[in-house]
This record gives sequence, structure tokens and C-alpha cells, in this order.
Amino acid sequence: MNDEPFPEVGDDSLTTIFSERRVLLNLAFRMLGSSYDAEDVVQETYTRWYALSEDAQRSIKSPMAWLVRVASRICLDQLSSARVRRERYVGEWLPEPLPETSWDAVRPADAGADPADQVSLDESVTMGVLVILDSVTPAERVAFILHDIFGVPFSEIAETVGRTPAACRQLAASARRRVRSAEPRGVASSRHRNVVSAFKHACETGDLDGLIGLLDANAVARSDGGGRVRTALRPIVGSDKIARFVTGVLRKEPGTTLTEEQVSGQPGMVGRIDGTTVVVISFDVGDDGLIDRLWVMMHPEKLHAWRARDSS
Repeated sequence: MNDEPFPEVGDDSLTTIFSERRVLLNLAFRMLGSSYDAEDVVQETYTRWYALSEDAQRSIKSPMAWLVRVASRICLDQLSSARVRRERYVGEWLPEPLPETSWDAVRPADAGADPADQVSLDESVTMGVLVILDSVTPAERVAFILHDIFGVPFSEIAETVGRTPAACRQLAASARRRVRSAEPRGVASSRHRNVVSAFKHACETGDLDGLIGLLDANAVARSDGGGRVRTALRPIVGSDKIARFVTGVLRKEPGTTLTEEQVSGQPGMVGRIDGTTVVVISFDVGDDGLIDRLWVMMHPEKLHAWRARDSS
């Protein structure tokens, strides 16, 4: 694998460094599952760069690689403390769903690597993958994201996580197994979109039986209101219960309009009241064409990207 996965930048090319800010944002979001936290990480990373003396900055061969390493260390610290904070979180904690965004600004893992050992950039922002990554250890998550998604060699990852390259390889492999065992390949995008369209139509018409028919009998729905919006505090299991939960949410807000939109890289559904986003639903669809997982985001602070689009 290429030992320089990120562009080498001369010490007089600060404009180039800032043009790579999107790389750091993409990296930090995949690490933390929050665009707010990702912004804070990037800001702190640049603050540390400017805290260096000019001589220290000039001595860094690849400022971009330095920025990536520092951002990753900050994320590692945040991931370690996040587990404690989430013990006090009201209800389920879910990663932030993102509106349709171009992810091609970030370099994927080296093209010469085995595709079977990689998660693509698009896959890495889906709710399914982010939820799974939230269940692995912070070191596993950092090693996996840096190597499998961003193509950073294990020798550099070792400096970030404070382990040997061999240990980092094992960390990434452990996270990879979790992702691959818990996140089977879904159906084709067109079929996924058709299922979401049918789900939306059933919601709009109040067709409870139609909703149940679109859900796997053992489907699981998780919702996040963060204590700010009343929603289910625990996972909902079973097609009948999920259908009644979704229709109940919409019945409480009779003025909700539904649209089909890309949510975290996959077809999803967005609910708005008077033009303001109030709920975003992500779906996983199994090989049988039935929805087996739903993530219902209602936490206002995690909908800020959608609301910013609403007001633009």
C-alpha cells in the first residue's frame, strides 16, 4: 500500500492545507458520528497546527498527514469519553443522519487493496455501519477507519493509537469482522428506493397492513429524541409494533409532509412540518426486499444539517 495516502503539502502551501479541510471533516464524522463534533475536532486540529513554531511547521514533511494524525488522536480521546457521557443519555443514541452529500472529496483506500477487505466511502456513512462502529472499541474504530476507509498504512496508525503496527492490523481486522458479520450486503439501490417509496405511500394513506407487509417479522427500529422529543426509549422489535410506532409518530403531527430523500448515502424518508425537518428515517432492506432495520432520528440538534437546507 502507498505509504503516502494523503497529498504531500509544502510548508508554504497553507491554502492547500485548508483545501483539505473536507478530508478532516469526513474522517472525523466517520470516527464520531456527529457533524458538530467533527467540526470541533477540525477546529482543534488547526489550532494545534498554528500553535507550532514556524521551524516546527517547516520540519513536518507532510502537513496533511500530520493533521490527519492529530485529528485522529483527538477523535480517539473523544470516543473514549463518549461512552461515559452516553450512560447518561436519554434513550437510544444514534449517529447523525446526513442529507445527500458528495463524498468523493475524500481519497478512498488504495485501489490496489483487496476490495473484500474494504468498506467504501458511501457504505461508511450509512446508519448501519456507523451504529456497528459505535459498538467496537475506540482503538478498533480508529484503526479500521484510517486503514480500510482512508488507506492509511498501519505504521502511521501505530503512532496514532500507541500500538504496534501488528496490533493495529488486528484492531482493524476485529472491527472489520464486526462490520461484515452484522452488516450484510443490502439490495440494489433501485429496489431499496422502491421499498422506501411503498413505505412512504403506506404512511401517507394510513395503511397499517401495508406497512407491516413491508417489514421483516423480526425487524428492529431504534429512535433518538435525546430527551428533547418524546420517542421510544428502547429498540422496537417486530413488524406490527414498528408499524404502529411509525403511524403513531405521524398521527401526533398531522401536518407532516413526507419526502423520499438520500439519507446517509441511502434512500430514506424525511418528515417536515411547515417546511422544517422534524424526523429523518433511515432504512436497511434485506435480500428478501423487506425492511429489517429502521433508524428514526427526531433529536432537533441532530437535524441541524437538514434544517439548514430547509431555510436555504
